[in-house]
Amino acid sequence: MTEYPAAVIRNPDKPPRSRIEPVADWLQEVRFRRPTEKPEAPTWQDRRLWRWAAVAIVLLALSVVVFRQPLANLIWPDTRVQRLLDEAEQALRQGRLSAADGTGARQRFEAAQALDSDRSEARDGLARVAQAAVAQARGYVQDNRFEQARQSLVLARELQVPRADADAVANQLRERESARAGLDELMRQAGSAKASGKLEAALPLYQRVLALQPTHTAALEGREDALSELLQQARQAIDEGDLAKGSGLIGQAREYDAGHVDLPDAQAQLARAVETRRRAADGDLRRKRLEQALAGYRLVLAASATDAAAQQGIERIAMAYAQRSAREASDFDFPAAQASLRLARELSPRATVIREAEQALARARQSQSRLAQSRLSGALPPGERKRRVQSLLTAMEQAEARGEWIAPPGESAYDKLRAAQALAPDDAAVKRAAARVLRATRVCFEDELRGNRVRRARACYDAWQTLETRDADLADARRRLSLKWIAVGDERLGSGDVEFAAQALQEARALDGNAPGLAEFSARVRSAQTGGR
Repeated sequence: MTEYPAAVIRNPDKPPRSRIEPVADWLQEVRFRRPTEKPEAPTWQDRRLWRWAAVAIVLLALSVVVFRQPLANLIWPDTRVQRLLDEAEQALRQGRLSAADGTGARQRFEAAQALDSDRSEARDGLARVAQAAVAQARGYVQDNRFEQARQSLVLARELQVPRADADAVANQLRERESARAGLDELMRQAGSAKASGKLEAALPLYQRVLALQPTHTAALEGREDALSELLQQARQAIDEGDLAKGSGLIGQAREYDAGHVDLPDAQAQLARAVETRRRAADGDLRRKRLEQALAGYRLVLAASATDAAAQQGIERIAMAYAQRSAREASDFDFPAAQASLRLARELSPRATVIREAEQALARARQSQSRLAQSRLSGALPPGERKRRVQSLLTAMEQAEARGEWIAPPGESAYDKLRAAQALAPDDAAVKRAAARVLRATRVCFEDELRGNRVRRARACYDAWQTLETRDADLADARRRLSLKWIAVGDERLGSGDVEFAAQALQEARALDGNAPGLAEFSARVRSAQTGGR
């Protein structure tokens, strides 16, 4: 019996009219059935998403390839340690015990030990490197490669090889080197040089022999005699006043044998001579003989470069030259003022008094110019002269309000007042302005001093001194300002500001070199600058 699809049978309870009819119905249904719908094409957002996913996969793959070793070291640190140990063993087998580029056996074992200090392989490896260095040094000695043998011994000692092993090879090295160096010939050359008075040539030869054989009796005795003669030359140079030569010879003797029996006496003689020369320079400075004082201090520094008293003396000479420059400038002797200022700059280029001397020189030049103008001012009409004077007094008041008493040159209150005085010295307004500025500078000085504003107090003092050089109160003000610099500098030194303290010391010394407490403050500053040495 023919089988038909179930879909063809419409009503199973009702028999078909004929055999052909069900088949026709089935064919009809198949003919008009809707075809299966195709899936929708992906949108552009989906394509973009797939594209980014592909890029991410590629980057991930590249990262794994490029950083596979660091990742492996991070995830499996034992792998890196083992690799370092393997490389160290290979370097040890090849005889590369140490290398500056880090590929030597020592460096590889140490790197492995740093990564994992609990593993014993690295410690054992370093011990084997030390023994290999001893063996290597022994081989170099046999081959007369003395410099390489010394380097291998240094490596062995750094890796804490047993001292007996290293000393045995070191003795072999000295004996072998001595045999090849010809100690007898070295001794002959040293004795000949000493007999000729060429101690600088004999001493290195004796030293070379003793480096090869430290107990060589003849070399020890020869060096002892040569050093005695060298120190005798040093004492003679000191007696003749050549402290630099004496100090140099004593230094040479100390390098060869710091325990030589004659060395303490020579050093004591040098110290006494330096102290005598320093006191003489101090006396020359007090008597204003600056050239002689400078030569004395320089001689002291040639013998003892770290002599703090001589260094301070040269700073005081620089201040004296700067003050001389200011006086010469006030006399309009500008060539001499320039020469003194140049010497001051050479001795202490950053000293405050240098800047003050420069300002004094500039003001003196302006004063000379104003005097020249005043000679011509008689030709000015009275109205024009009055107008100029009023303009200068206004500018003076503006500079006074800014606190610019004597600086900058040409624009300060002092300079404007002097210009007005040059134009109209008998003008009542000018006289009132001069008296008012003088009072203002004194009040300014006292106010700033009480407030511990030492820099501004110094500016007010300089203006006061410039306006009234013969004021009887200036000496007391100068002493008080110096003491204030010491007090403020000592306070700042206690808080660690060594730079300010050094500047305060310089300012205090320039104002009053005999101020109470100056010497003690100077010692504290010097100790802080040298770290207490």
